[in-house]
Amino acid sequence: MKKIIDLSLAFDSRVRGFEKTISKRLEEDGWNATRLDIYSHAGTHMDAPFHFGVSEQTIDKIPVEHFIGQAWVVDARNVPAGELITVEQLGRIRDGFVPGDSLLVHTGWSRFVGKPEYRDSLPRIGEELAGWCASREVRMLGVEPPSVADVNNPEEINRIHRILLGAGIIIIEGLSNLEAISMEKVELIALPLKIAGGDGAPARVVAIETH
Repeated sequence: MKKIIDLSLAFDSRVRGFEKTISKRLEEDGWNATRLDIYSHAGTHMDAPFHFGVSEQTIDKIPVEHFIGQAWVVDARNVPAGELITVEQLGRIRDGFVPGDSLLVHTGWSRFVGKPEYRDSLPRIGEELAGWCASREVRMLGVEPPSVADVNNPEEINRIHRILLGAGIIIIEGLSNLEAISMEKVELIALPLKIAGGDGAPARVVAIETH
């Protein structure tokens, strides 16, 4: 039996960088339609290497098979606000991890969407863990905060993203609902919008548990 879990945020007024306006109304035009203005790294989204210039690979050029794979769920809920997530947090995942696996880091941080602490106090990926991910050939790294690094620290933002993206790791940020996952390993499917020349894109992300 399979359980499919949606890990994506809904695009609504809580999401910074998103705006929806009415374009057509059923009563007046015969159908409903809206115009969307979305920052490429708003809500649940994925980063391409082009985002930080580590290569010319844009989101539309990443092979689609890289968006599907086995992912370990890292329990990092005990990491304090504003602190680094370290390799130690992986626990026994380190023993079972094989190159090409992915990581989903569960901090519970999505509960702060729309609040100041969502951006300003986020637990983030430390340089040690970023280096571990690079050396172990992690395929996708998913986190709940809007970034893997401190959004208020440009040097850290650049350093951590360059380590990860430079190693070919696909970064997924702005995840939610990780508490609905009950297994330590799931199948992860993360599909970004196919934007030509895109530095990143909003994505629909699901986890599949097989019982």
